Amino acid sequence: MSGRVCASILHRTSSCTPTLSFTASSQYAHLVAFPSSQQRPTQHSRFSSWGGSKLDQWFCSGAEPGFGYYAGRYLSTRQDLDFQLSRVQINSILRSNEQAVSVPEFDGRGLSAVKRFESNQLAANTPNEDRRSAATCLQTKGMLFGVFDGHGGWACAQAVSERLLYYVAVAMMRQRSLEELERCMEHGRPVPPILQWHKHHGDFNYRESASLYVDHLRVFWQELLDSEDHGDGMSPQEALVYAFKRLDTDISLEAQVPLSSDLMKSTAIQVAFAGCTACVAHVGTEGIHVANAGDCRAVLGVQEQDGSWSALPLSWDHNSQNRAELERVRTQHPPSERDTVVTDDRLLGVLMPLRAFGDVRFKWSRELQQSVLDGLDSGVDLDSLNLYQYTPPNYLTPPYLDVTPELSYHKLRPQDRFLILGSDGLWDELGSEEAVQLVGEHLSGIHLQAPVSASEKQLNLGQMQELLLKRQARATPALDPNAATHLIRHALGTGEYGELCQERLASMLALPEDLARMYRDDITATVVYLNSDLAKPHYS
Repeated sequence: MSGRVCASILHRTSSCTPTLSFTASSQYAHLVAFPSSQQRPTQHSRFSSWGGSKLDQWFCSGAEPGFGYYAGRYLSTRQDLDFQLSRVQINSILRSNEQAVSVPEFDGRGLSAVKRFESNQLAANTPNEDRRSAATCLQTKGMLFGVFDGHGGWACAQAVSERLLYYVAVAMMRQRSLEELERCMEHGRPVPPILQWHKHHGDFNYRESASLYVDHLRVFWQELLDSEDHGDGMSPQEALVYAFKRLDTDISLEAQVPLSSDLMKSTAIQVAFAGCTACVAHVGTEGIHVANAGDCRAVLGVQEQDGSWSALPLSWDHNSQNRAELERVRTQHPPSERDTVVTDDRLLGVLMPLRAFGDVRFKWSRELQQSVLDGLDSGVDLDSLNLYQYTPPNYLTPPYLDVTPELSYHKLRPQDRFLILGSDGLWDELGSEEAVQLVGEHLSGIHLQAPVSASEKQLNLGQMQELLLKRQARATPALDPNAATHLIRHALGTGEYGELCQERLASMLALPEDLARMYRDDITATVVYLNSDLAKPHYS
């Protein structure tokens, strides 16, 4: 359901005591309801503890490990739900996960294509199933940005957000740089950093799985060293595709093989059986390369000569609304399955995105799934791992899902001002053009209004009043210095005429955790401001 719902709908929920419990996020179609007299099942976490990752300690510079926790959690167990929040409370909620990072124009290796970036997240699930990543490549040029939307839990999105940028960066490294990495590992010397991470203080890592992740990253670069044509490293396009596919393969294998601890094994199983979509951008002086698998989205903000703003899509959603994607999925299976591969706009009637990491329930054979789950120690509780014995209907010719990303490339131009990366929770509420308009006017501080058209001059008094309200709404000064926060505020709080509605925003933010996911999704937004001067003739 869209976040732009009438406040009366939200207030009507105060007359009941909801006891709905999702077995997974809305990317899955299954919902379980428990009578109010029935005790809700307790969810016991078997995830690893949080903390700075050894992976980051070995291979990155400037990591800012932190500890994440969820406090003040409220359930809708009382009759008088209070949807009133003060402006201070609203700002506190909206800004708690925001991030702003300025990037040096010259880093010692060349000019940067990124001036700065701003990011933010707002959870609907508890815990948040979205993840984000940002890092500077230290062995090659450019910066990497990623947005990851988890489903069936957050385990897969967490692992992919930690690992994928390393795989991309390693694939782009020259052979002699990889040889130096291998020599350092062999002799126990400090390893040259691969990435400089730009982390929010609330970001966290799988600490206990770090050694496993390092081992498989090392196997990856060893295989690159064994290839005869690696030489100067892969191009960004090649590296993105190769990294997506290789990491998904590693995730699948890690769930099948024996591991050194029960906790590490449990984590690997969770990661593989959960899933996540991903949109990753490599931004360099040569341009922007985007790899997308799923329904996250990348949109370029372009400032036209007259000062107006337009949106240029750099990715395309992989869901049933994308006719080309729908046809791609159908043609991979026999004609007899044409009507069952995607039903009710979901893969096998269950999963909304048509490309994703993990989700081995849509990739492995029935026999392999059963073998892996049966092979778990008898003491392992599948419910505690957020797993369930279930095979999608009409599961006849797997795999039905893959992670091969769709690529796009855009050469930077002077009019290209910023890039927006967002999870589908953002795009459920805002169109691409609307998001670019919001960020562009936030950046320039100028709100351009189109002249009154000939048809608008024929409006009656009531219609003219509506037009005036819409124009006044667009001229409202921004409340947030951070553009990502500005986007989220407008995504949830925009009223009928485009104005910010305090009551609507308060209602959406005050929803108890067991109701919030029914009205909105987790939202992640990252706005990357581009150094457009690089595209001007004197830099050529």
